[in-house]
Amino acid sequence: MAHTPATTINRPASEVQNAAFIIAGVIAAAFGLKAFLLSSHFIDGGVTGVSMLLAALLHLPLAALILVINLPFVALGYRQMGRRFAVRSAIGIGGLALVLAFVPFPDITPDRLLTAVFGGVFIGAGIGLAMRGGAVLDGTEIAALLVSRHLTLLKVSDIILILNVIIFGVAVWVLGTEPALYSMLTYFAASRVMEFVLNGIEQYTGVTIVSEHSETIRLAITEGLGRGVTLYQGKAGFGKRGEQLNERDIVFTVVTRLELPQLHAEIRRIDPNAFVVQYGIDDAHGGIIKKRPLH
Repeated sequence: MAHTPATTINRPASEVQNAAFIIAGVIAAAFGLKAFLLSSHFIDGGVTGVSMLLAALLHLPLAALILVINLPFVALGYRQMGRRFAVRSAIGIGGLALVLAFVPFPDITPDRLLTAVFGGVFIGAGIGLAMRGGAVLDGTEIAALLVSRHLTLLKVSDIILILNVIIFGVAVWVLGTEPALYSMLTYFAASRVMEFVLNGIEQYTGVTIVSEHSETIRLAITEGLGRGVTLYQGKAGFGKRGEQLNERDIVFTVVTRLELPQLHAEIRRIDPNAFVVQYGIDDAHGGIIKKRPLH
């Protein structure tokens, strides 16, 4: 999710937008749970999945379990993320619990494959929208962040993966093999949709270009594409022992995914032998980059 300056994020218009994202996220996530997953006894990953497993085991209301299990993670994240994040997340999680408890949704389809996929789609969209509004509907990310600070060998994504492996392993025992497998499909669908909601089709991409024609490429990017570049000096090593070191400028730029084809076409036109490395960027701000919609 792209960040905005502190002077902007606290403006009333910005807070209205954040609230709209959180409300939309709550409704989408609740719809995915009640209209798809619950009737088929499928679960999602994370704290929501734990709540659904406990609801199946203990026959307790899911809404109450989501509220009780998630809020301690929000309290733990208060010191790391700040008061504003904690309040938004508490409101989002509380809203999700209320919608699950009191808002009726129709059971959309008895087809188990459609249930797994589209349940995940709506849950992922809901979590992503809430995160766009500066909140979370699931405390897994907070828990993983806190644990990763003490286990430096593991990244946040590694911890989330380990937690979900455990959750779905327990689901095999509680729900049965087939519902657990469908639940994994739900989780994968939710993860992909959440990523799409957060980054969009115009995800930022960092591109590093090593070429003998770096100045011409720089001009093509700045004047043709209207994007900023950073030049840093490097040495191209080649030969059997890499002893031939030719100094040259290396070009680095950040573009959106939709701008990549035009950038690659320009690079191939100028230097078909240019060495190009690209990688996705979760967030970028400042400089001369294309602003993504709603970010």
